[in-house]
Amino acid sequence: MTDDLTLGELAAELRRSLGILHKQDIQTASDRLGRCVPATDQSPIWLGDDCAAIPDGEGYLLLAAEGMWPTLVETDPWFAGWCAVMVNVSDIYAMGGRPIAIVDTLWSQSPQQVEPLWQGMVAASQAFNVPIVGGHTSCHSPYAALSAAILGRASRLITSFSAQPGDVLLHVTDMQGQMHPHYPFWNAATESDRERLQSNLELLPNLAEAGLCDTGKDISMGGIVGTTLMLLETSGCGAVLDVGAIAPPPNLDRLPWLLSFPSYGYLLSVRPQAVAQIQPQFYRRDLLCNPIGTITHGHNLILQLGGESLCFWDLATDPLTGFAPAVQSRASEHND
Repeated sequence: MTDDLTLGELAAELRRSLGILHKQDIQTASDRLGRCVPATDQSPIWLGDDCAAIPDGEGYLLLAAEGMWPTLVETDPWFAGWCAVMVNVSDIYAMGGRPIAIVDTLWSQSPQQVEPLWQGMVAASQAFNVPIVGGHTSCHSPYAALSAAILGRASRLITSFSAQPGDVLLHVTDMQGQMHPHYPFWNAATESDRERLQSNLELLPNLAEAGLCDTGKDISMGGIVGTTLMLLETSGCGAVLDVGAIAPPPNLDRLPWLLSFPSYGYLLSVRPQAVAQIQPQFYRRDLLCNPIGTITHGHNLILQLGGESLCFWDLATDPLTGFAPAVQSRASEHND
């Protein structure tokens, strides 16, 4: 039972988890691309978020891509196909946007091998009401591989750049699911009906457009702790995170829950006065929306459990993705 782990033992397990360590691979991109690139009109496109937000008229085009874990493609191809669509859709909504279309890149050794991948992608495309409009397909590859890219649009953004000291960190997730039998995926999607999936996702752009939330992130393979680190890094802040407040579902221990990649999971950084307006919108749909921490000055992520606390990560000396802290002006720049 990992619920019996001390805070120090829990932190050690989290620090050596592959989901968090693999986020350091992103430094190979940040080293070459820098903090932002200019759009065609020379306005900045800031890097390090769930999607690239490209200024476009009165709003933003959102562009993102995801590559599927090769082990998942090999051992559970239908679910890999589903996830290729699901994770991209989640990235668009995490930014306060709505998806437009998806393209895929698929490599396989035969048409027979590609069939379950396609079945999963088509099922998710229909469930989330996002069309697959093209891509690249090869059935003469020495290996199987799958990635997908998505285009979306937002009028107002939820970004990773605008957390402020004093913000409340809200953990949003759907507890009506189950853990994948072999991998750290909390699946609350494949057995859910389309209306529920789509309505739950629609809450995110609604919050952005109502001016209730401008900061957040999709919970990814780094779990909620790794996602918190990425949010802090791009916002140039620290945080105190109460891991005891991140209650796992019944029959699941704390450590695997902290490391899990949920099909519906978001970390929102919101002004304290907005919490009472935001929580009921998720509660009405039987979704979890719990305060789990506070944004602070500095660069440290402090973990708390019971009466203990420790510094889990110092981003000033140990970068994660390598994308430097955002300047304060980005929040107003995105949402004017």
